[in-house]
Amino acid sequence: MIKKNIKKVVSIMLIAVMLFAFAACSAKTESGAKPATDQKTAVQPEASGKIAEIKEKGKIVLGTSADYPPYEFHKEINGKDNIVGFDIDIAKAIAADLGVELEIKDMKFDGLLAALVADDIDFIIAGMVPKEERKKSVDFSIPYYQAEQKMLVKAAIADKIKSVADLKGLKIGAQKSTVQEDIANTKIEASEVKALSKITDLVLELKNDKIDGLVLVAPVAVAYAKQNQDLVVPDITFGKEDGVAVAVNKGNTDLVEAINATLDKMMKDGSIDKFIGDATILSEQ
Repeated sequence: MIKKNIKKVVSIMLIAVMLFAFAACSAKTESGAKPATDQKTAVQPEASGKIAEIKEKGKIVLGTSADYPPYEFHKEINGKDNIVGFDIDIAKAIAADLGVELEIKDMKFDGLLAALVADDIDFIIAGMVPKEERKKSVDFSIPYYQAEQKMLVKAAIADKIKSVADLKGLKIGAQKSTVQEDIANTKIEASEVKALSKITDLVLELKNDKIDGLVLVAPVAVAYAKQNQDLVVPDITFGKEDGVAVAVNKGNTDLVEAINATLDKMMKDGSIDKFIGDATILSEQ
């Protein structure tokens, strides 16, 4: 009888232990604990990222607005319409560094951000200033170009131009509806400001002594000085305007970092300055 009672007690204890263990496991599952297989997946996620997606497609899609020379514009070359400009050269360099082809989508400027957010394009290069309201919807690269404003003058008077004050009383030229025209009107005590639509016409005016100096962004001024031995860029400056940057969809950190690396390299080796000078001359031909 005692043995039977002992067996009953042992059986009840075993059952109790099993029930307690089951209840404990259930509590862990209900509290949100993940199975071991899920935890392993979370620790070792599959490789992903915007660059991986671009490389899989074999191309990167640029959004731009090709009506803004010398940044981006249409140009007929050998009887064929091409989208060219220094922004386009920069985009080609980015694509080359990623090892993919470049596809260009030309659209209205005010539709570029919406297209980027919708992933219809991979990045924007369009002389775009990274304003705070734009940063709310997209990310930006480092600024790749911040134009320094300089002067182009005849070599014959270069030794007389040591400061901005030395421009007082001179006839100054500038391109119409530009920052340079504003500078000519507000920062120089000129006897006359002559504004024309085309830079090539202004350079001709300078060479023919119709004006004494021409306000230009530095790379453009240097490019014309190199092409014309009678023109030089004196060592004076009017400062810099706001910089422009590349726009990329929010969260694509890997692409931003890759673009920054390309931009940094080109700014250090002078490639971007060369692109700007070449594109400006091409836009005037």
